[in-house]
Amino acid sequence: MCGILAVIGKKEDQGLVSQLSKRMSHRGPDESDVHVTESGAILCHERLAIMDVTTGKQPIQGTSSAWMIHNGEIYNYQALKENELKDHEFRTTGDSEVIVHLYEKYGYGFLNKLDGDFSFVVVDGKDFIAARDPIGVKPLYYGEDADGALWFASEMKVLADQCVEFQAFPPGYYYTPTTGFVQYYKPDWYSLEDCQEEADLKRLRDSLIAATKKRLMSDVPLGVLLSGGLDSSLTSSIAARILKEKGKKLHSFSIGLNEDAPDLIAARKVADFLGTDHHEIHFTVEEGIGIIKKLIWHLETYDVTSIRASTPMYFLSKAITEKGIKVVLSGEGADEIFGGYLYFKNAPSAEEFQKETISRVKRLSTADCLRADKSTMAHGLEARVPFLDKAFLQTAIEIAPIHKMPSTHGGVEKYILRKAFDTPEQAFLPDEVLWRQKEQFSDGVGYSWIDSLIEFTKSQVTDLELEMAASKYPVNTPSTKEAYFYREIFNSYFPQESAAKSVKKWIPKWQKDLDPSGRASSTHVAQTSFIEAAKV
Repeated sequence: MCGILAVIGKKEDQGLVSQLSKRMSHRGPDESDVHVTESGAILCHERLAIMDVTTGKQPIQGTSSAWMIHNGEIYNYQALKENELKDHEFRTTGDSEVIVHLYEKYGYGFLNKLDGDFSFVVVDGKDFIAARDPIGVKPLYYGEDADGALWFASEMKVLADQCVEFQAFPPGYYYTPTTGFVQYYKPDWYSLEDCQEEADLKRLRDSLIAATKKRLMSDVPLGVLLSGGLDSSLTSSIAARILKEKGKKLHSFSIGLNEDAPDLIAARKVADFLGTDHHEIHFTVEEGIGIIKKLIWHLETYDVTSIRASTPMYFLSKAITEKGIKVVLSGEGADEIFGGYLYFKNAPSAEEFQKETISRVKRLSTADCLRADKSTMAHGLEARVPFLDKAFLQTAIEIAPIHKMPSTHGGVEKYILRKAFDTPEQAFLPDEVLWRQKEQFSDGVGYSWIDSLIEFTKSQVTDLELEMAASKYPVNTPSTKEAYFYREIFNSYFPQESAAKSVKKWIPKWQKDLDPSGRASSTHVAQTSFIEAAKV
């Protein structure tokens, strides 16, 4: 939705801070505003107008001295207005303002009342609170400069050369000057003992439908990223049905190297089945390689998986915004929740399977959430992720792992999710898509994308450079020429050690080949044989 920047603790040059905020103007191309509070805190906001287009300007003042900046969406804002905040007067008609009024009414203890994806800072005199949503769907970084001032920003590039130390703000936490960091999000599913529910398929289906429905909240045009895989196809199917009831038609978008790409073929079937207004985008390997440097500047990571998958997402997002769409639904999170990556088939036990799914969900802010946000927001496009809805997470993760393990269902990953939408009375998807084997996004756009990328990066890095990698990059030392190539670009933008430590590498577990491509897994099988096994 936006880019935010707050500098708290000294009389900083307002002009400099405003200029630094412009480094993320791509996140908010519609409006740029700044406010200096009475205590000297500087709040900057780069706005992408999605809700309350006419009166939703930020920073937003509360009833008295409190001011707020917010990035994200609060999906239950209407309910909050009608209940907890029914006695408050509102300056705007959008979702963001409820945050500052909740702070005024409850102090620090209001975070669990929010249902949404967010990062925000509220400043009230010498007091302030900064917070990030439970899973880290929206990015936030924080740091301290040489004078002791605290910086909070949506992207690292804003504060990296201003702060002595900085890092990613932890998801599910808030920070205040009196409490320090406080973990407000502690769901029952953090404990393995509480993950023993039976697989209630109707409840699972209804929960995802509800999560998708609330994410259709928008005052501007909305679409879906449709890769043709199970996850994006399900959210597209749900969204198309809901919009059809309102007399609206859904825009769907897919990308591949050519019309024969695995994702495009499957997405075409889904779009025809759902009757969406479908758009296909193509890119070439040469174009992909050509934007790697710019992409890494946007992503602020050197993780191999993130860069491979972000390249097609970057091109797709550009094409979507050019058609006037500002919001899209995306399928991130399902593979982490249900153990959908192919390496999960090698899990040694139900307990280890569940530990890995929970660990993956907790680390989404450094992987798929980072990719989805920064690839899309590079072009002022907001991605919403129904699978990471708080209520859906509780419903899905608390199901006993034995019901989610592929080995329980003949090797079929995400079986219970597929089965929940395999309803005879109402077909959500064609069988060949509902039961399609997992293809990671970077594979699905066309296998030659990754193969060509690996070959190109090999030609750019010498054997000697890779041998000396540990001395040059002791933090997260690159182990392949591809990883070294990305690290070199990242280091040219972000040479600080804090920047290097902010990146977490995505590495598959329980497989010999540690290349993150799904095709590197020994469990990757021919599509026809997978469908046959799935339907048994």
